[in-house]
Amino acid sequence: MKITDEERMMMNIVPRSCHPSVAAAFLFVALSFPAPARATVKVVTTLPSYAAIAREVGGIRVHAESISRPGEDAHFVKPKPSLALMLQDADLFVTTGLDLELWAPTLVDKSGNARIRDGQPGFVAASAGVHMLDVPANASRAAGDVHVYGNPHIHTSPINAKVIAANIAAGLERVDPNGAADYRSGLAAFRRRIDEALYGKELVELLGSEALDPLAEKGTLISFLQEKSYRGKPLFDRLGGWMRRALPLRGKQIIAYHKNWIYFSTLFGLEIVDYVEAKPGIPPSARHVHDLIDLIERRHVGVLLSATYFAPSKPRLIAERTGCRVVRVPLEPGTPDASDYFALIDLWIDQLLAAFAGGH
Repeated sequence: MKITDEERMMMNIVPRSCHPSVAAAFLFVALSFPAPARATVKVVTTLPSYAAIAREVGGIRVHAESISRPGEDAHFVKPKPSLALMLQDADLFVTTGLDLELWAPTLVDKSGNARIRDGQPGFVAASAGVHMLDVPANASRAAGDVHVYGNPHIHTSPINAKVIAANIAAGLERVDPNGAADYRSGLAAFRRRIDEALYGKELVELLGSEALDPLAEKGTLISFLQEKSYRGKPLFDRLGGWMRRALPLRGKQIIAYHKNWIYFSTLFGLEIVDYVEAKPGIPPSARHVHDLIDLIERRHVGVLLSATYFAPSKPRLIAERTGCRVVRVPLEPGTPDASDYFALIDLWIDQLLAAFAGGH
């Protein structure tokens, strides 16, 4: 029988001075316990948020890394040979599955890894099953960088994060059937953690996310909770989590730099009245900036929200002219102030609350 690395390690830590019978007993006990599972599945994702969710679901069975970096615009990743090398031995490839990462098929081709092509067991479309917003009636390049299948920035809603996690878990089961129980357990734990972070533990235990999620996505959750009671206590009083913390944001008007906040703003009740980009992906003209300044002053818009990968010059100019506050936050986790997905949502809400509390 071949001695494994774990067995050899245990043999090496038995003191040399031990009586043979003691050493044998020590070794027997040590080998009676199975070695901890190692990372067996290599997951490569297009976005850091997908990698973060894969780690939550896969635990120690998974090694997950992202092609795009937290401070990088995922629209414009260059398909370099070094990135193709990341995919060469990947077991699972997770991409949005829409038209955000148009560079992804080129990288997969260059990698030579047939297992992760679209339609193969090692391919995961993170957006499968997500209710898409901003689906254009007519797609035209004249309208800028239009996403024909809808807005691809799906991870900005915690409800969508659960769908993404389920898609990743299914992919992990396909490529690593032996870990199915672990992946299902990891998915259940992630869903539960999202639910309690979003609504608070008390409300989740009372109603369940199956009832809460549809109401939240339709924008009727708060009114429903205000109208209903349970055992003499208004359901609204049982609301906690991000939904409770973000209540001061509901109905607030903001300017956004790019159309990457629609799922977040819809869930938490923010109104995006206009964008720094007149057309998605096209830098704003001087005329558009002038019109935007006029709009902010007329409607008393207090906050401009931007991902950190956009240049700060235009938001700074607009803020100087209008007095609105600029909130620049990472769109993806993996930064010092947003180490994981949960910290990312915390950061967005906290920064927006602080900006509005500062006044206009």
